[in-house]
Amino acid sequence: QVHLEESGGGSVQAGGSLRLSCVGSGRTFTDYTMGWIRQAPGKDREFVATITYSGGIIYADSVKGRFTISRDNGKNTVSLQMNSLKPQDTAVYYCHAGPDCQGYVCTINRKWGQGTQVTVSS
Repeated sequence: QVHLEESGGGSVQAGGSLRLSCVGSGRTFTDYTMGWIRQAPGKDREFVATITYSGGIIYADSVKGRFTISRDNGKNTVSLQMNSLKPQDTAVYYCHAGPDCQGYVCTINRKWGQGTQVTVSS
């Protein structure tokens, strides 16, 4: 059974940095794209970034230049380095993984982590 576990959330002041990590287990991730989605209170889930097994990356416009996604294929790990954080980045951040759909994670057979809270104060 596929399991994704996030770590690294927390509270920070605006302009600060946090690093999120997600470790996958239960299968090989060589054919999976991995990434991050976030959900702020009262809002829909929002795409943040994805990275394919070969290293292809897509970012949401709202995080370009501030966030960096990376993965370690040998450790089934995807990370999100978040710099210059803004209060509007406050959300629960979810790791997700699944088959590739043109650089994004397909909704079919997508797996989710439990989420980690990121809070940015002004």
